[in-house]
Amino acid sequence: MTEEQRLQSCAEFQAELPDLIGTGQTMSLHPHIQSCENCRALLADLETIAEAARQLFPIEEPPDELWTQIEQAIKKENSNG
Repeated sequence: MTEEQRLQSCAEFQAELPDLIGTGQTMSLHPHIQSCENCRALLADLETIAEAARQLFPIEEPPDELWTQIEQAIKKENSNG
């Protein structure tokens, strides 16, 4: 990270936060997080909320036969069209 990223304001960091999270990088290593207690607390709260959401709505893989049914329905629709 650059010196500019370390010295960025909380508002600048928080504006970039969705994109940073989307990259999948370890946020605890970001220089601003390491130097800003408020943003560390915000990130901890967001992580707690995300974990609670995962527990409420666990990711379930659809059964393999569902993809076969979808494929068959598309083929049938294309042959009728």
